[in-house]
Amino acid sequence: MNLKIGQGIDFHRLEKGLRLFIGGIPIPSDKGCIAHSDGDVLLHAICDAILGAAGLGDIGTHFPDLSPEYKNIDSKFLLKQSFELVNKNGFNVVNIDSTVCLEKPKIAPYIPEMRSVISAILRTTPENISIKATTTEKMGFIGKEKGIAAMAVALISK
Repeated sequence: MNLKIGQGIDFHRLEKGLRLFIGGIPIPSDKGCIAHSDGDVLLHAICDAILGAAGLGDIGTHFPDLSPEYKNIDSKFLLKQSFELVNKNGFNVVNIDSTVCLEKPKIAPYIPEMRSVISAILRTTPENISIKATTTEKMGFIGKEKGIAAMAVALISK
């Protein structure tokens, strides 16, 4: 079996009055991400992880944030397209391990739904999608509730 590993990371600033999407679902919050797309940091990190593992560049290469066609786009579409590229190159996702860094809101209650959404797009089972959440203990722009970050590691096989 030909195994490849990739990692991805994404950051966005948070602003009042915007919707917050994490892991393909809306999360109740008074702040959302400032972004060209819907700003789903978790899906963006997963896109970069699977694309990187396959040696296919990153999300910005395939879906440039200066392109009007991707303005306000649902990041589930970006993940689906990223997976299609990876799959076209003969790879399937073995598993994803990810972490979301956010002071609030707490996202633990939403993780099972996120895992379900992501696993459906990646044509695997929720057991192969790990999502963890952490804070930065009030440190930095994330700790001051001015931003959000997500990191992901993907294992793919040919």
